[in-house]
Amino acid sequence: MNRIVSPVIVGVRFSKVGKIYHFDASMVPDVQPGDSVVVETSRGWQIGTVVTLEPTPETPPEGLKQIDRRATPRDLAIRDMWKAKEPEVLAASRKRASELNLVGVKIIAADYSFDGSRLSIMFSSETDEKVDMKSLRQDMQRQFAPAQVELRQIGPRDVAKLLGGMGACGLEQRCCSQFLCEFSSISIKMAKEQGISLTPTEITGMCGRLRCCLIYEYQQYADARAQLPKRNKRVMTPDGEGRVIDVVPLRESAIVEFPDGIRREVKKDQLTIIDEGSPLPARPEPSTEETELESEEVEEVPEEDNNPSPNDSKSQASSSQSRSGRNTPPQRQQPPSRGKGQSANGPQHAGGNRPRSRGRRGGKTRQQGTNET
Repeated sequence: MNRIVSPVIVGVRFSKVGKIYHFDASMVPDVQPGDSVVVETSRGWQIGTVVTLEPTPETPPEGLKQIDRRATPRDLAIRDMWKAKEPEVLAASRKRASELNLVGVKIIAADYSFDGSRLSIMFSSETDEKVDMKSLRQDMQRQFAPAQVELRQIGPRDVAKLLGGMGACGLEQRCCSQFLCEFSSISIKMAKEQGISLTPTEITGMCGRLRCCLIYEYQQYADARAQLPKRNKRVMTPDGEGRVIDVVPLRESAIVEFPDGIRREVKKDQLTIIDEGSPLPARPEPSTEETELESEEVEEVPEEDNNPSPNDSKSQASSSQSRSGRNTPPQRQQPPSRGKGQSANGPQHAGGNRPRSRGRRGGKTRQQGTNET
């Protein structure tokens, strides 16, 4: 039977939803998840809970602090005793900060080390200017001696995590107070990638910063958008050429607008991007049978002649009669053209100009030629 090698490196958490820190458990090799252990930190001796076990790596990392021992019932009782005094410290600190007129300073929490040797007071500042907290620290040091008092400024996200409460989305308990161990870097690009409204009330949380949940599905949207054409790109679809006006990443499709103004949702595998510099794809040519069919259906119309001759009129009438298959009356022939210098009303005057009508009197027309004698 193979012997199971006990882990050496373990992850320890000091609060319910706090960050996990790694320690060397070689002095307590049989430690298990859920055990309370006593470790030394930068804030003094603390009691934490083991949450993860990791196998011994080939090259152990340097700089890991060791777990001192398992916490005994007496250690836990001492920790609870000092925890009970934290509300008193919090009230006294807020009162003194108000008396010192520390504008924009909010006292958030107080934290004793498990043996009471150190006292950390967390505060936040609403202004960007540096606030002098020296007087407050000295007053708290005198009041709560012999503990060593330390003032620590925290950010708005840490404030929201410590205070807890309802989230901006309506969740009864905020994500940061429920399961987020660490804060990720959030950018406005994540909201744009997911098509979320950029209204401040829609993308900011109770802390006044961008919501942590913007990163939850960001990578999924980014990967889906990478497979789709960008907006205003020309694409070829089964319905013809169009322009992409929007994309639907979760459905892997795009909204395409066609030249006639109609918009359709087209799947990714039916889209072909057209380069701006390349010519449009040629439409498929009709088959030979379709071409012959179209030529038979179209009736040829003869061109009109400006000066048709009588023989041409007869040939047109006979051809029209043969096509229709019915007897049609012959076309009326035009009178033969007259000689030069003659008209229907008689000979023209010299110069080829026709006399102009000057009016009618008694039913007769007075005419005057261009050359009067």
